[in-house]
Amino acid sequence: MPAQDNLVSQMLRGGTDLLGNEELIVDALRDLLKDEIKRKMRDELDRNPELKEELKDAVRLYFEAKVNEAYASLKFVKASAKLGVQMMPTDLRDQLGKEIGSLLEKEVAALLEKAL
Repeated sequence: MPAQDNLVSQMLRGGTDLLGNEELIVDALRDLLKDEIKRKMRDELDRNPELKEELKDAVRLYFEAKVNEAYASLKFVKASAKLGVQMMPTDLRDQLGKEIGSLLEKEVAALLEKAL
C-alpha cells in the first residue's frame, strides 16, 4: 500500500503543479467575467443606439481632455525652462544656448542622414 499511496500523492502533486497556484485560476475566472461583462455591454449598446452615441461622445471628450492635459503639461515645462534660463547669469545662458544649438544641429544632421 505505501507504494500506491506514494503514487497517488505524486499524481495529486503533479495535478496541482499543472494547474499552478490559485492565482492562475482566479485570473482565468476574472478574464471570463470581463468577457461576459463586455458581451452584455455590447448587447445593451446595440439595443440602444442613443446610449451608444452618448458613450462614444463621452469617450471622445475623455481623450480630448487627456490630450489637453498633456499639452498643458508641456506648456508648463516650457515656461518653467524659460524661467530657469532667464534666471541664469548671462555668460552661462549664452554657453547653454550654444550647447543646445550644437546638439540640435547634430540631431537634425542625423535625421537628414537617415532620411537620405
